[in-house]
Amino acid sequence: MLKQLLQESKSSNGKARLYAFENTIELTNLIPPTVSYESGGNTLIVGPTAIIESAAEQLSQMNSLTLLSTDGENGKHKNLYFANSIQLSGFLGTFEVVIENNGLSTNLAKVALNHDCFDIVLDLCLNSCMAEEVPVPGYYPVGRGYPKLADALEEIPTLMGTFDKPKFFRLDTDLCAHSSRGVKGCERCVDACPAGALSSEGNEKIGHRIEINPYLCQGVGTCATSCPTEAIHYALPNPQDTQKFIERTLANYEKAGGVNPIVLFCSSRHESYNVMALKALPDNVVPIVVEELPSVGMDSWLAALVNGATQVLFAASRYMPATILRVLNSEISTARELLDQLGIVKETIDILYLEALREGPPSLCTQSLGLSVGELGGNKRKRLFTALDAIATTRIPVETIAPLPANAPFGSVSCSSKDCTLCMSCVSVCPTRALYTDGNSPSLKFIEQDCVQCGLCAKACPEDALSLTPRMNWNAQARQNAVVLHEEKAAECIRCHKPFAPQSMIDMLQNKLRGHSHFQDDSALNRIAMCEDCRVVDMFESMAQDPMQQLKY
Repeated sequence: MLKQLLQESKSSNGKARLYAFENTIELTNLIPPTVSYESGGNTLIVGPTAIIESAAEQLSQMNSLTLLSTDGENGKHKNLYFANSIQLSGFLGTFEVVIENNGLSTNLAKVALNHDCFDIVLDLCLNSCMAEEVPVPGYYPVGRGYPKLADALEEIPTLMGTFDKPKFFRLDTDLCAHSSRGVKGCERCVDACPAGALSSEGNEKIGHRIEINPYLCQGVGTCATSCPTEAIHYALPNPQDTQKFIERTLANYEKAGGVNPIVLFCSSRHESYNVMALKALPDNVVPIVVEELPSVGMDSWLAALVNGATQVLFAASRYMPATILRVLNSEISTARELLDQLGIVKETIDILYLEALREGPPSLCTQSLGLSVGELGGNKRKRLFTALDAIATTRIPVETIAPLPANAPFGSVSCSSKDCTLCMSCVSVCPTRALYTDGNSPSLKFIEQDCVQCGLCAKACPEDALSLTPRMNWNAQARQNAVVLHEEKAAECIRCHKPFAPQSMIDMLQNKLRGHSHFQDDSALNRIAMCEDCRVVDMFESMAQDPMQQLKY
């Protein structure tokens, strides 16, 4: 349907768009990893008695039908049950339903089917039993408006058997800024998931970790868009392939004589809406069809702008789940703030709400940035900054250092030298090595470009010496070079005079331990001011002179 529409245009831009569409290798993974669902067709219908009985008449082909009334009205169906309250959890093939009547809780599947769970749930309640904005597979919250009852009744009979679903995402725990050494930091992905598929598991003792439930994940992509380190990323296809596809599409458009291309990201799930949008737009609007709109992030948007696109649009609907719209708007707001600092109009990146097309044509940008950088390499962070720095070469930033919103993954870290003891707790938790020590001297160094503002360092600091400032530093060299946040003269071992630790740390330890029962004599306190080798030697010398000393160790 989309290709047929593109074939209808006879303008030079239209022909160039069709050429780009037909001659750019599609975004596909040949053998994606999958998870499997097993469904026997045991279906539960929940809602007011009259409505659920009517729906049951249209699902007679299911293996079994169980009806659960929420209004207490009697009915004719032989498998009609009642409940004061309902607790529903699970997904296709594993729905556990616990009902309560007069204070007594019961597993409904055990009573109705002698099974542990139901396979499918059709929910006709106005207030649905499961709160996730994107319903789990096998659950149809028709009562809240989406999907439509007719669509659910058509699809439910097909859900009997074994079904495979792709694992949409990959998680690299080495890059994750969520937690380190029991300290919690970034939670952008968890907050961004509308399907309830991401969670933070663990505790302070064993550590926290992000877990993805592949059975609940619907591939929306908001987690990948929100993740600043690319620890979690879309796998169908991976981000680098998506970006190359965009860059090559634009190159093919230009090769065929097209000018002033506007990139329109479209969801593959809504082809009819994409066609409707393109009919209302000029022929220089080039569709980029992706699995979901949030599956491409800011790095890909900017890659389009530095490779000839005059504008980046998203074919969205105001009826999309609230979390998806929130994340998309938040990321666009940050991107717009960066472009605004370079004097570029905010409409350069915008959401095209399909409902608004009825009111008239959208505001379109026709002025290219005049750049053709080509394929951007490296990880997400490198690709993003390569694009930003390319744009900055043609524009003079209003300010070299400009503030950004609190949720922006760009900024600096400041250190209060009077409080810092160079214990390196911050270095040990930093997921990107933005904070580090060179090992040659007692010093704390920082590379601003690598900082994602996760906050792990500030939370790990025992002296509260660190603070974070979201900002953009348009001086690429200053942003990429290491700066010293704090350094000290090394304390020298009082025996061998070898530098071995920050002097402030030695002073702090001696002051805190003075008066402790194990440090009553000066010799024990003095050992704190010795290197590890001399400390051992001193202990054995002390025991040789006084054998009773070993009772203290």
